[in-house]
Amino acid sequence: MATIHAKRFPGESEQYRQARDELLRAELDLRRRVEEVAALRRRLPRGGTLPQDYAFEEGGSDLDDRDTVRTVRLSELFADKDVLLLYNFMFGPKMEKPCPMCSSFIDGLNANARHLEQRVALAVVARSPIARIREFARQRGWRRLRLLSSAKNDYNRDYHGEEPDGAQNPMLNVFVRRDGETRHFWASEALFGPSEPGQNQRHLDLLCATPTVRQRTRGRRGRSARLLMLALPPFAAGRQDGARGASRTRPAHTVNEASSSRGGAERSRQRTATPDPARPPAGGGLPAWA
Repeated sequence: MATIHAKRFPGESEQYRQARDELLRAELDLRRRVEEVAALRRRLPRGGTLPQDYAFEEGGSDLDDRDTVRTVRLSELFADKDVLLLYNFMFGPKMEKPCPMCSSFIDGLNANARHLEQRVALAVVARSPIARIREFARQRGWRRLRLLSSAKNDYNRDYHGEEPDGAQNPMLNVFVRRDGETRHFWASEALFGPSEPGQNQRHLDLLCATPTVRQRTRGRRGRSARLLMLALPPFAAGRQDGARGASRTRPAHTVNEASSSRGGAERSRQRTATPDPARPPAGGGLPAWA
């Protein structure tokens, strides 16, 4: 079979080139598939309207401001944009520590916030009180993100960032606004679907640099939760009680609100899901109606 291109690297063997070309064909096929999935996403019909204009609590624009607390409606989060991304941070009020996988993902959002916000509005929401969220954010250095508390509304439940038993989900929801009307557009629903054997949901992998870069090495993506715990500040160090994402026997990313007195016992429910096959393309990947 003909080689794909004429470039060669120092010292590579013919055996290596044959194997690398086989892999490259698969990579090019994946690239085509990613765009096919993005096109399907762009063709989504209108999603549902919001059941209410949720009221969140947030602090001042200066993360070191420990006094300001104000109420902001979901409709206000758009500012001058037509697209709003809301990420559910798994940090419920009964959780001793926040989710390490969420923390890593939000690190990436924080680093890229000024680029993302050229096209979309972006915010992170958690069930804990706003003061607790901001305290952790200060330790983590999240100074470019809008941080919200949903402690006093039903947003988490309505948009599947929380289960009836209080378990927290790492959901990414996208909303669009047109002609004064706000509708839901997309959510990382692969979280709730079946996964491949030995894998967890991976519903946001292509939006997260850590597993994506790691997969370019000879190693596997690894048990990221255990490694990422080492990167958390002292406030969050140690194993999560009831953390399904950190368990060796339960790969799901959902975090239970179980207290430490329960010894971190896992609930019987387990979910697995396929990976999110593509990140939204430039411009938000929205259909013409949006």
